[in-house]
Amino acid sequence: MLIQTLKALFRRDLERLRDEIDLYKDESKLWYIEKGIANSAGNLCLHLVGNLNTYIGAEFGKTGYVRNREHEFSLKNIPKAELLSMIDETMGIVDKALDMVTDEQLEEEYPMLVFDEPTTTGYFLVHLTTHLTYHRGQINYHRRLLDV
Repeated sequence: MLIQTLKALFRRDLERLRDEIDLYKDESKLWYIEKGIANSAGNLCLHLVGNLNTYIGAEFGKTGYVRNREHEFSLKNIPKAELLSMIDETMGIVDKALDMVTDEQLEEEYPMLVFDEPTTTGYFLVHLTTHLTYHRGQINYHRRLLDV
């Protein structure tokens, strides 16, 4: 039951992330940082793609993805079409990898220690949905404030 809910939430919010990135009228604004804004929309998008490919794709889908978190925040000027393609690919990877997660695994400890203390896989996957939603909201405000 939880897996189907998670799949629906990840798909919904990755589609919304895709829409947000696609709505930028001026592609250069994806990489714009203004005053108190720490990260550009492009970097937040790369961060979300890296996060989900690491914690879901590599862990459960055994994709072999190797994360370079530093690049998620340092790379610039990747074309919008490439970001959209990365989101699309991530949607498929997340969906397929979650199909491999069993109800028993949800109750077990997540295989990697991510926080200060161990969590269940179910807890961590729910956390990943809120992480995605949080940063998607930041991208929404970034676009509405700076892509004018």
